[in-house]
Amino acid sequence: MTPSDTDHTRILTFLKKSDEQVFSLQSILTSFQALPPEHGGDGEAEKAAWIEAYLKDMGISSLFSVNAKDTRVSKGYRPNLIAKIPGKSTKTLWIFSHLDVVSPGDRNAWKTDPWTVVREGDLLYGRGVEDNQQATVSSLLLCHALQTLQVVPELSLGLVFMADEENGSTYGLAHVLKERSDLFNTKDIFLVPDFGSPKADLIEVAEKASLWLKIETIGKQGHASTPEKGINAFVAGSALVVALANELPQCFPERNALFSPATSTFVPSKHEANAEGINILPGRNVFYLDCRLLPGIDEKMVLEAVGEKVDAISKAHNVHSTVSIVHAQKASAVDEGESAITQLQQAIASVYHVTAKPKGVGGGTVAALLREKGLPALVWSCLDNTCHTPNEHSSIAATINDSCVFAHLLFNTYA
Repeated sequence: MTPSDTDHTRILTFLKKSDEQVFSLQSILTSFQALPPEHGGDGEAEKAAWIEAYLKDMGISSLFSVNAKDTRVSKGYRPNLIAKIPGKSTKTLWIFSHLDVVSPGDRNAWKTDPWTVVREGDLLYGRGVEDNQQATVSSLLLCHALQTLQVVPELSLGLVFMADEENGSTYGLAHVLKERSDLFNTKDIFLVPDFGSPKADLIEVAEKASLWLKIETIGKQGHASTPEKGINAFVAGSALVVALANELPQCFPERNALFSPATSTFVPSKHEANAEGINILPGRNVFYLDCRLLPGIDEKMVLEAVGEKVDAISKAHNVHSTVSIVHAQKASAVDEGESAITQLQQAIASVYHVTAKPKGVGGGTVAALLREKGLPALVWSCLDNTCHTPNEHSSIAATINDSCVFAHLLFNTYA
């Protein structure tokens, strides 16, 4: 056994005794309510500041921020905190986790206070504990083990704690890549623990394109008792919802077995309030369409198809409608021959004793932003996939085991 092997074993042994630390860290992080302005919150600054102080207390000196100006929050910026622990090599294992969370939604659907972590056996309940604090905590556990045992790993470790992932990453990783692209090297390993499976047997290597559309319909407001005097934008908008949801999948029937579902998807989602009273005939209606497009599907063709259907139905209902793009992200994929895939598979097998298979997904992660820059990012974690739901939860054991997988990669066990 080499000294490096001994250090690796010491780190794994240390990590496996982290149950109480996982509970403590999750409890603290959840209490910050790091909601973005879009969800009625004040951003992630306090959460980032706590993590920075925690890392400083460990003795980590290489800490810096790449903050993005945002006048909508009280601090005036959205935080992006970066930490580095030098290894024997300058080649770096980068782990990305986001600090923002989504709103709890219907409080009555929660069996606990979403902002107070509750432990039930191996599971921790609270908003954000899985999305994306499991990744954050796994990263912090690894840092704590390295610093406490004073171990120098084979690779350097880089941690990026980002803002704004839930709303497109404009103030998050997109800003970091714009301002500090010099941080990353194509030979580094890039891991985004923001999607996975309960058995840890899925590595996300490809993402569908995401296209979010806002569809606004203008009619004529009136009194609900005299509908003949108005033009009901809600009725016209509803016709648009049905037509787009039913007909767009027929327009783009292509399939790709790498993904599940194997087709492009077109989902009417958010709907804005359209009238303040029941007795008001709404003259304005706004809803949103979430499109996830397989690689090879032309975004322009989708917009043309949407436009044609919107024009036809608007004409039939005597309303005026507009379609605007809220967010667009191109499809992305990692080359199947990328060596990091094999290394990650072997690390997962060592900890979880499963064979993880490369797959594509419809959900978007910041890996797409990295791949756009030629950085071969992989997405993996062991998750129950309760993100954005009431009673979101994460597993203490999975949090620790994920950290052990990170350690295998960091010690370059399979290079």
